[in-house]
Amino acid sequence: MQPAPQTLGRRERNKQEKLDRITAAARELFTQYGVDEVTTQQVAEKADVGSGTLFLYAKTKAELLLLVHNVKYAEALDVGIEAAAAEAEVLDAVMAIINPIITCNRVQIENGRTYLKEIVFGDPAEPHHAEALALTQRTEAAVVDVLNRDKKLAARGSGKLAGIISAIMFISMTSAANLGLNDAQVGDDIRAQVSVLLGG
Repeated sequence: MQPAPQTLGRRERNKQEKLDRITAAARELFTQYGVDEVTTQQVAEKADVGSGTLFLYAKTKAELLLLVHNVKYAEALDVGIEAAAAEAEVLDAVMAIINPIITCNRVQIENGRTYLKEIVFGDPAEPHHAEALALTQRTEAAVVDVLNRDKKLAARGSGKLAGIISAIMFISMTSAANLGLNDAQVGDDIRAQVSVLLGG
């Protein structure tokens, strides 16, 4: 018999409530105005916390953006992995994983581009950055699972192929050349490159 799960104490509930308020405030302000136009002070005021309290959860605006987008990325990845399970063709399954990530990342395109740049160039010791890196690793692992359905792709090195697919996805979503494209067009661009990579 397993012990009943422990409920959070008052202090932990308080911390979680503040984190939820900060995350919601940052998400709303970043979506409405764009990350470049929002200050940490504005986020603190909207979340009804002091600046010092805000910095306990995220020391910089970049960390706030990671905090907000990590939640969205994780949700999109869950949707993609579930959709991939229903696809018979490898390329379709890979794109089933990628398409929700494209959509969530382009709700506010500049925020999405900044988020991806932070993942690549940010401080990996920072907790929200580490969480973002874990999400990219989880994405690659999901792609590896799909590629391993095909023995020829598995023999070529599904891990390396997944890493290349991840790079294609990141570059296509951050490229200034793709700013004028809609989500479907970015997806088509990625699909065409992945198809060549996989020998389709």
